[in-house]
Amino acid sequence: MICGHGSRSQSAVDEFATLAQKLPAHLPDDWLTDYGYLEFANPVIRDGLDRLRMAGCDRILAVPGMLFAAMHAKNDIPTVLNTYAAKHGIAISYGRELGVDPKMIAAAAARIEAALDDDVPRHDTCLVVIGRGASDPDANGNVAKIARMLHEGLGFGWLEVGYSGVTFPLVEPCLEHAARLGYRRIVVFPYFLFSGILIDRIYGFTDRVAAAHPGIEFVKAGYLGDHPRVLETFAERILEQDAPVPPPNCAACAYREQVLAFDDGRHVHIPPGARDHPAFGAVPPAVCVTCKYRAQVLGFEGEVGAIQESHHHHVEGQGASAPGSNVADCTLCDTFCTGLCRLEAQKGHHQDHGHSHDHGHDHAHGHDHHHAAYPHADHPHGPESARKTRA
Repeated sequence: MICGHGSRSQSAVDEFATLAQKLPAHLPDDWLTDYGYLEFANPVIRDGLDRLRMAGCDRILAVPGMLFAAMHAKNDIPTVLNTYAAKHGIAISYGRELGVDPKMIAAAAARIEAALDDDVPRHDTCLVVIGRGASDPDANGNVAKIARMLHEGLGFGWLEVGYSGVTFPLVEPCLEHAARLGYRRIVVFPYFLFSGILIDRIYGFTDRVAAAHPGIEFVKAGYLGDHPRVLETFAERILEQDAPVPPPNCAACAYREQVLAFDDGRHVHIPPGARDHPAFGAVPPAVCVTCKYRAQVLGFEGEVGAIQESHHHHVEGQGASAPGSNVADCTLCDTFCTGLCRLEAQKGHHQDHGHSHDHGHDHAHGHDHHHAAYPHADHPHGPESARKTRA
C-alpha cells in the first residue's frame, strides 16, 4: 500500500499513479499493490486499504510516498493506518520514508546532469537545491545533506539550499542571494518526487529572478519523478518490512502517545509503553536520534512527546475543488501560486480549537488538537517573503 501525499494538481496525481503502477515489477509476483492519498486527491488512503482488504489481504505493508519524515509521515499517515487496522482487525505495518539514500542521490544527480550542457564549467556554476520545507528541522536538515552530497559528488562551484514553503530561505530570496555570488550559471533543482503547484512555484520564481539578472544563465532541472533508482528505493522500503527485524518506524513510535479517532466519535489513546518494536531499546534507533518528538532539538524543545494524531481529514479527497487548485481564479497571484493565500489564511487560524464538521466521511467531534506553530514563521526569508512578491 503506497501512501501518497496528494496534490491539488492533476498532473502530480497522475504521475504518482504511474509510479504506483510501475512498482509491482519490483515486488514478488503474488503481492497485490494499491495506493491512496493523504490529502486533496482521490483515492484516499482508506480507499486503497479497502480494496486490498476486500481482495483478501490480511496483512498489509504500507510505505509513505514521501522523501523525508515530517508531519505527514510522522503523524498523519501512521495514525490513519493504525486507525484502519484497529477498526478492521487487520495487520498493517508501516515502512520508512525514502530518506537519505545513495539511490535517491543517484537519481537526483541524473536529473541534474540531464539538464546541463558543456558550455559552462561546473566550477563556474552554482547549484541551488530546493526542498519541500517543513516544520520539522530533521526533514529540512536532510534536504541540506542531500544537497551537500550532490554538490560534492558533481563538483559544482557553489551550493545554496532553499525551500518551497514553511521554513527559510524560500525560493525567491534563495535565488536572489545566489545571483549575487558571481557565478555564470545557476542550476535550480527541485528535490521533489512529482510535479504540482510547488514545482510551478519553484520554476515561476526562477523565471522571475532570471529576468532580473539577464547576465546569468538559469537552468531548470527536472524533478525526480519515476526515475528507476527512485522505484528501487520504494521497493526496498516495502521489502525491508518483510525482514525478520524490520526497521523502526513512526507507526510504532516508543516516544509518543497516539490518539486514534473513529467514525463513531470514539477516541482511543495508546500510550508509548503499549507500542512494541524490537528496535526501541536503551539506545534510540538512528532514525530517531534527531527527531524533535524524542529529544529536545534546538529551537523545538517544546515538542518532545507531542501527541501523535492526524488532522488531515479536513482536506481529504477534496480534489480539484481544493483551495489553490487553479491559479487562474486567484486574486493574489498572476502566473503561478506564490503561497500568499496560505499566508493570509493563517492569520485567522488558531492552533488550538474545537471543531465540528461534516465532509466526506461524515463525522463530528469536538476536541483540542494541537500542531505547534513553526517557531520562525516570521523569518524575513521564509513565507513572509511572499508578501513582497506582489506588484
